[in-house]
Amino acid sequence: MKAWEINSSSGIDALSATIRAVPSPGPGEILVRVRAVSLNYRDLLHVLGHADNDRWPLVPCSDGAGEVIAVGDAVTRFQVGDLVAGTFFQRWHSGLISPDVMESALGGRLPGMLAEFVCLHEDGAVNIPAGWSFEQAATLPCAGLTAWHALVSKGHVAAGETVLILGTGGVSLFALQIAKMHGAKVIVTSSSDEKLARAKHLGADATINYRNSPDWDAQVLSLTDGKGVDHVVEVGGAGTLEKSCLATRLGGSVWLIGVLTGFAGTVNPTLILRKSLHVQGIYVGSREMFEAMNAGFEHNGLTPVIDRVFSFDDARAAFHCLQGAGHFGKIVISVE
Repeated sequence: MKAWEINSSSGIDALSATIRAVPSPGPGEILVRVRAVSLNYRDLLHVLGHADNDRWPLVPCSDGAGEVIAVGDAVTRFQVGDLVAGTFFQRWHSGLISPDVMESALGGRLPGMLAEFVCLHEDGAVNIPAGWSFEQAATLPCAGLTAWHALVSKGHVAAGETVLILGTGGVSLFALQIAKMHGAKVIVTSSSDEKLARAKHLGADATINYRNSPDWDAQVLSLTDGKGVDHVVEVGGAGTLEKSCLATRLGGSVWLIGVLTGFAGTVNPTLILRKSLHVQGIYVGSREMFEAMNAGFEHNGLTPVIDRVFSFDDARAAFHCLQGAGHFGKIVISVE
C-alpha cells in the first residue's frame, strides 16, 4: 500500500512517499480502507520536527475516515462495510484523560492515518454521521471534537451566551457552528476581511479584524457593553492568551486549545485570579464525546467547512497550504 512517512525534521518537502505492507487486523482490531484524511496544525508541527523522533519513520495525521474491509477476532462493534472515522486517542473511551490515553494518539505515539490502509482498535473508531462524505467525516476526530469538548462537554454553552472565537481555521469554524447551534452569540477575529465576511455568512454576530484593531480585546468589551464574553475559544496560545483573558467576563471561561502564536510567552496570573476565570486546556476528547457530537450534528444538520481537497500524491502541497495559513476551514487529502 502507499503511505507517507516522517523520517527527519527536515520539513514538509522531506515527507517520504513509500510502500508498506497492508496490515492485518489482530484480535479486537478493524482494517480500514482510508478514503480521506484531514490536516491539523498538530500534524504540521510533527512534520516540521517539533515532536519526539523515537517513532520515525512515522505515518503522520490523526484524522481519517474510510470503510471497514476486514475485522479481527472478537470484534463486536463493527462489521465489514461499516463507514468509520478513527478516534484521535485510540484508548480514550470515556472519563478523564490519563497518561495511558496520551500514549495512544494517532500520528504521534502511534502510526497515523496518511496511508491507504490502517488497523484501528474497534474501541478507537466511531460510525460516521449518516449521509456524510469521507472528506467531511475526516474533519471530525480532532478539530470537530476539540470544539465540541470545549463548548459543550465542558462549557455547556447556552442560548444567550456570547462566545469569542479566534481565527477561521478548522477548530474555530466548528466552534462557530456549534455555538450558533446552541443559540449563542458569536464574535470572530481574523486578519482577513474576506474571511470575516465568510464567517458572517456562517452566522457570526460580530467580527473584528485584529490587524486593523490590535486592541481587539477592548473592542470585544465594547461589543458586550463592557461585560466581556462568556467563552473564548483560544487557539492562539501565548501571543493572545492575555488579551483573551481581558475580553472574558468575570467568572467566564477561556478554552485553551492551540499554539498558533508560538510556545513562549507570559500571562499575568493576577488577571485570572481577580476575574475568577476558568482557564482550561482542551486536548481533543473521548470517544463518548465523539459519539455525542456526531448525534448532535446529525440532528441539527451541521456540516463542516472544507477549504480545499488535495489528492493523496499531493500531500506535501496540502501541508504547504496549511502552513501558509490562508485556508478557511479544513484542508483534506483524498485517499482514492
